[in-house]
Amino acid sequence: MLRVAVRTVLTVLIDVGRLGLLALRSRAHLAAENLFLRKQLALYLERQVKPRRADDATRIALVALSLLVPWRSLLTIVTPDTLIRWHRKGFRLFWKWKSKALGRRPIPADLRQLIAEMATANRTWGEERIAAELLVKLGIRVSPRTVRRYMPSRPTPGPTSGSQAWSTFVRNHARSMLACDFFVAVTATFRVVYVFVVMEVGTRRIVHCNVTAHPSAEWTALQFRMIVSGHQPYRYMIHDRDSIYSEGVDRTVAAMGLTVLRTPVRAPQANAFCERLVGTIRRECLDFVIPLSEQHLRQLLREWVAHYNRGRPHSSLGPGLPDPPSDRLAVSNGHHLPEGHRVVATPILAGLHQEYDLEGQAA
Repeated sequence: MLRVAVRTVLTVLIDVGRLGLLALRSRAHLAAENLFLRKQLALYLERQVKPRRADDATRIALVALSLLVPWRSLLTIVTPDTLIRWHRKGFRLFWKWKSKALGRRPIPADLRQLIAEMATANRTWGEERIAAELLVKLGIRVSPRTVRRYMPSRPTPGPTSGSQAWSTFVRNHARSMLACDFFVAVTATFRVVYVFVVMEVGTRRIVHCNVTAHPSAEWTALQFRMIVSGHQPYRYMIHDRDSIYSEGVDRTVAAMGLTVLRTPVRAPQANAFCERLVGTIRRECLDFVIPLSEQHLRQLLREWVAHYNRGRPHSSLGPGLPDPPSDRLAVSNGHHLPEGHRVVATPILAGLHQEYDLEGQAA
């Protein structure tokens, strides 16, 4: 780009120098040379030869020379409208350079990042809403037009445009939402056993866990009947698109007053809470024990589920317990045990985990 610009400037200077030399010649000499050049151009047009496309240097030179002479009668290679268009284009480029050099400075990078984060986190907000939020809450005055310039591009508007994100929907209805999933475990005799688990999304509590070697739609529908009695405030049930969840199973769930939410194809993150639960069961239980049979696996999971609900703190709950005891002690800011109490450890799964509680000492 720099080389082209230098060549353009040199060409313009050469043309201006030639114009200065022409000014020193006699009038008769200039008239003869003008006629000579016009004759050549006339021959050029008579043969209908396609002219070579003018480069930027030629355009700038012609525009500059048109300011000194009556150019309309001299112009041959292009139409007058073309030369005027060149002049306007050059003026636009000049004004763009001048505006960039003397215009308003861009807003700081941290503010641009904040606008992008606000637009991404709030899908229903437009530039005016973000500008108002910045002005009223943060005291930053930015015009909506400037905000729109730094907002990330959004998908083409459609029937679902502007709707809330799936994660937002799940969090808003977590207390009334159940999530379920199947996963497999292998016994000591290399027998594949299927584990069905259902959790309450809001409290992270495991409401049901069962084991079978031969899962079927009828068996799955029976598990849902054991969970939902009609007295709980459940409204939604999330499950994937496994063939085990047939139309009959979904009809059974719908008859209980629940709305079935099937996750998209190959989108396990849509059922992220239950997928994370399955990973926790593997990492904290099944990866350290070898079930001898289906009955043994059921016993292991029953003990671990009780520990998960009542004795395992969850960071997403504050931290807290999914099913806390009624006599839970208040949190103290001190670093000392309450007087008259001692710590008692209870082994879980033969010492794989420990539960710690306070117990009053005998007087």
